[in-house]
Order: sequence, then C-alpha cells, then structure tokens
Amino acid sequence: MSDSPDISLVIPAYNEESRIESVVRNICDQFPKQEIIVVCNGCIDNTYNIVNALRIRYPQVTILNFPQKLGKGGAIIKGFKAANGESIGFADADDSVDPGDIRDMFTALNDADGVIASRRMSESIITVKQPILRRFSSRVFNIIVRALFGLNFRDTQCGVKVFQKEVIKDVLDSLSATGFEFDVELLWRLEKKGCRIVEFPVVWKHVEGSTFHLTNAPEMLLSLLKIRLSK
Repeated sequence: MSDSPDISLVIPAYNEESRIESVVRNICDQFPKQEIIVVCNGCIDNTYNIVNALRIRYPQVTILNFPQKLGKGGAIIKGFKAANGESIGFADADDSVDPGDIRDMFTALNDADGVIASRRMSESIITVKQPILRRFSSRVFNIIVRALFGLNFRDTQCGVKVFQKEVIKDVLDSLSATGFEFDVELLWRLEKKGCRIVEFPVVWKHVEGSTFHLTNAPEMLLSLLKIRLSK
C-alpha cells in the first residue's frame, strides 16, 4: 500500500476455500483502505487463488503464501511481522465474530494496549452454541491456563484479538508457540511486560469446519507447559 494504514488485520487461513471469499469481503467492506493480510498457511486447496482474485476489488488485501503448514500461531507471527498499521490484530477465518465488533475492538484500543474478544462476558451474545463437549473442554482449558500462567481472562481462545503495534513489536521475537496455544503465550508475555489487556463482549456464533479438534488439546497443553517451565 502506498500510504501506511491505521489498521492491519491478519487472517490465518488453512484450507478455507469454502468460506474465505465471504470472510475477506465482509472484513474489507468494514475496513476500507485498511491493510488486510491473509496468510495462506500450507493450503493445498483453492484458498490462495480465491483471495488473489479478490485483490482486484480489494487492493488493500495482501497475501502471504507459505507452502509448509506453519500452525495458527506461526501464520499470525508471519502476518504481524509484515503488518504496517499502527494497530494490528488477527481474526480467525471462520466469520464467528461480526466484522462490526472487530471494528469496535480497534476503537476500544484508545484506552488499552490490547483488546481481546470474549464469549463469556455478561454482555456477550452467543447465537449458535458450541457442541457441549467443546464447551466443557474449553472451560477445563481455561482453568488450566489460569493455574499455569495466572491469566484472569474469561476467554483466551476466542479468535479475534487486536493490539497497539508497539506492544506486539516488544514481544514478537520471544514468541515460540505456533499452534492454537499461541493466544495464551501472547497474552502471558504481554502481561509480563505490564501491558493493559481488556476483554470485549462480542456477538459470536459457532461455525462448523474449524481446523481445531479436541485431539489438538494434549499437544497444546504440553507446549504451554514447556513454555511456562522454560521461562
């Protein structure tokens, strides 16, 4: 982009051909003239070609294409390093959070170093609930995270988070988590730096087709345990 944008939003994408077009269109319409970075993370489907075609209508879209699978966290890190905005964030490629709420989260950065979407605040609205097993495992995961890292957030895993660029720059090189546990390490390192991170209530819906599966949980917990014990 010829002029530096105020906002950069990273969308990690792994084999998202069935929904990436609507996700990118909705976000670009909500964020005109801002930088949207789609990170194709080891895609073997048509995700890259779909996003590339959208760039004719939405020139603010940048594509980073990696043939190897980086993991959600690895893809976000690559996107953050390429971001030019003064405020940067990421959103999962599942359209679970309305782009209007994402816009409002960036506005809320006027009073914080970071703003994270939460499904568990009293003002949050869940229009389509997760399956009960996913809800239960999410609660258990949150309890473990609180015990290991002392994080008091109600919801560390909701897929939208936005930050002041300078605080991300301060911790980016220290991040080691590349999977779904990335969110926890990022929040932990920011809190250790004294950053003010606030939760933000959103309208959220469960969307089928997530690349996260409950079988990822043991690997996530092992990675977090290693991070906690090694630092």
